[in-house]
Amino acid sequence: MIDRRNLLATRPPLARFLATAGLGCALLLLTGLVLTGCGATEATASGDADASAGEPIAATEYGQVRGEIVDGIYAFRGIPYGGSTAGENRFKPPTEPEPWTGVRDAIEYGDRAPQTVASGDSVSDYARLIRWSEHPGEISEDCLVLNVWTPGLDDSARPVMVSFHGGGFTSGSGNGHGYVGDPLARYGDVVVVTVNHRLGAFGYLHLADLGGPEYAHSGNAGMLDLVAALEWVRDNITGFGGDPGNVMIWGQSGGGAKTSTLLAMPAAKGLFHRAAVQSGSSLTMRTPEQATDAAEALLAELGIDAGQLEKLREVPYADVVAAQAKVGAGRGFAPVVDGEVLPRHPFEPDAPEISRDVPMIIGFTLDDAALSLTNFDLDEAGLADAVRRLTGDRTDEILAAYREAYPDAPPYLVQSRIVTDSRFGRGALLQAERKAQQGGAPAYLYLWTWESPGMDGKFGAVHGVDVGLAFHNSSGEIAGADSEEGRLMADRLASAWVAFARTGNPNNPELPEWPAYDPETRPTMIFDVDTRVEEDPLAGLREFWEEGS
Repeated sequence: MIDRRNLLATRPPLARFLATAGLGCALLLLTGLVLTGCGATEATASGDADASAGEPIAATEYGQVRGEIVDGIYAFRGIPYGGSTAGENRFKPPTEPEPWTGVRDAIEYGDRAPQTVASGDSVSDYARLIRWSEHPGEISEDCLVLNVWTPGLDDSARPVMVSFHGGGFTSGSGNGHGYVGDPLARYGDVVVVTVNHRLGAFGYLHLADLGGPEYAHSGNAGMLDLVAALEWVRDNITGFGGDPGNVMIWGQSGGGAKTSTLLAMPAAKGLFHRAAVQSGSSLTMRTPEQATDAAEALLAELGIDAGQLEKLREVPYADVVAAQAKVGAGRGFAPVVDGEVLPRHPFEPDAPEISRDVPMIIGFTLDDAALSLTNFDLDEAGLADAVRRLTGDRTDEILAAYREAYPDAPPYLVQSRIVTDSRFGRGALLQAERKAQQGGAPAYLYLWTWESPGMDGKFGAVHGVDVGLAFHNSSGEIAGADSEEGRLMADRLASAWVAFARTGNPNNPELPEWPAYDPETRPTMIFDVDTRVEEDPLAGLREFWEEGS
């Protein structure tokens, strides 16, 4: 089994530093004097006493951090859990952050990973609806930071809910509007954590087969970042009122794919105890052959030979991002089944034995695919053409079945549901089935059918509608702009998340009884104004997308 700590070029944590440093250094730390370049402000008295003055202070093993109070919730942003990934650390496993003296301000969001940023006319109606382009913080390779929201620093019995952001493996951040944690911390009396980590080529450029042992883990550096963040939670969250023995991880879209992958990683074993996947069920990841092909394409775009990989560390990150965009989605950068960090595909051919005892929630939305479909004026003839491109000679049969299931839906949303079921739905059902068939901890399956009222409902129950609502945040247009229905759906979903984080079972008074998934009866929670459980709600449609069909 791989031990991530053996991969790290570590620096001593604060406690070890105090134990081994000279007396003068120890006195400087303890009296709070600031050393040049530490990135910390002058120390004040530590502990909850400062919270009464609006400045809560918490201790980490690297130094103290000062947050702020947001409507009764303590918020700490931009806390480093790893060192800079620039220069010699580029493409390497994460290092520990340098300790600091005094009290470091954790008021503003930290930096985001290098990525392409959409702006202006390039922002689609959907992106504006979900506010995915709104991410505070600068962009740099010093991006291994996390954010914590907690109701208090004095009780370490609270469940810890760690969310991984969407955007595939190439974009996004834990700083985004949809991931603000204070509503959920307030609603559920839980500690909420969001994470920034390396993306795209910086996190998933597989150079092991081109550059040898020095780059052995470059194809999974971004996943090792998440392991490092979970290790930080294990070692530090008690100081933020959380229980390191009760950690839930979850994510939507790309965050769900990251969660799926962590369930198969030996280095992550024991760092979390429940997992939830929203519209991101990922059964497989990249093979070494696929990943090497992508790496060779990127090197060619940058004009670097495989024998000169050291030059990659000197290329400005913006140039790497630009080259990555030119390589294209067909050669995407994602975790690699390298035999060590990721020994196997996450859920192919079955559920990973290493996470047998971790219960799961798995789900998707009725119109996940509306994320990428822009032909809103589609008519029936256009619908038939679109479906024919997807399904070939089964078009008439599939169209008839979906028209019977959704007689009043416009052609655009019928198309969306066909594409959704063939991709998102198929993955979620297979993941739930394989988890249930394993015979270990249970899986709970849901289908989200409440349609976003944003932009007059044209996107339906679109990909991402359940992101903010899982955080008990119904303020955005996609979630109903704090409407009565939006608040109801936030109560329904967040209550399941909190109950699951606390006990490993999502059942609670806000919901009807939610049975564990059974491949024979297929009980599924339908999240809508009329939230209910149905057995096999996709019967008559599901078989079109099953293996071998």
